[in-house]
Amino acid sequence: MELGHGPGPGLLQLLLWLGLRALASAGKMKVVEEPNTFGLNNPFLPQTSRLQAKRDPSATSGPAHLFRLSGKCFSLVESMYKYEFCPFHNVTQHEQTFRWNAYSGILGIWDEWEIFNNTFTGMWMRDGDSCGSKNRQTKVDLACGKSHKLARVSEPSTCVYSLTFETPLVCHPHALLVYPTLPENLQQKWDQTEQSLADELITPQGYDKLLKEVFEEAGYLKASTEKEAANAEGDANNPEFETLEKCNKEYEELSKELKRLKDLLTQNHIAYIKHRESTNAEHLDYKTPATSSPVWSSTRPQEHLRGDTGLQNDLS
Repeated sequence: MELGHGPGPGLLQLLLWLGLRALASAGKMKVVEEPNTFGLNNPFLPQTSRLQAKRDPSATSGPAHLFRLSGKCFSLVESMYKYEFCPFHNVTQHEQTFRWNAYSGILGIWDEWEIFNNTFTGMWMRDGDSCGSKNRQTKVDLACGKSHKLARVSEPSTCVYSLTFETPLVCHPHALLVYPTLPENLQQKWDQTEQSLADELITPQGYDKLLKEVFEEAGYLKASTEKEAANAEGDANNPEFETLEKCNKEYEELSKELKRLKDLLTQNHIAYIKHRESTNAEHLDYKTPATSSPVWSSTRPQEHLRGDTGLQNDLS
């Protein structure tokens, strides 16, 4: 090609053909099942294109056989958005349009586990991009599947997302039990808590509180300042007693105060309605199930929740 001359007809046809191919491929959205690392702030992207997280993810925790997922990301295209789940890191959303200001944002950063029935049931991603007066957050449910795949995504409430991640790593019946993942000292603490409940030395509320402390010490749950403040306010309105001794003592003090008030009313000839008095057994009904926590819930001790030592071999 000589200087001063434009591209020839053959080159123009080639460029036109490549452009049409790019537009056609852009319209074919599909699920990306192979791992990628885009959501991990790909270093090959310009600094201005990288997503800015508000904080670092929590430490990797939980079942050790899931740690192999750390550093990988799994994608799903739903409508005009591409969702990416990076276990133990974050969840991101990318608008798949040609708009100059197409949205890309963080829907949550790895925060803590959700535990129900002493089993890991989901991963909470919090402190995502701002959404009005709150931050976006996502709960990722784990389900058995033939391959690692982000299967479903929804937004059950404003700026709160729900993802389902399928993986063969959770298909074993004991794959998500909490007890086998704990170090020996915390397993012993759990055993002592169960024994105390069986010996009626603690109430169900005390059992749940001590078990929650085990999960927090293991790094599975986070005791945030906001949660502690909310719990303190709730405790003031609805006190719970860790031991029967404390419960009995409080009951005796309240009974004395009630008697004093009744005597005062009688001395001043003030009538009052006498309701049926409950028995001690009704006040100390420690067999009543405790109200579950929004992040975790326990049941009474069950041996089958402890799993077996062959789990790691079966999953490897």
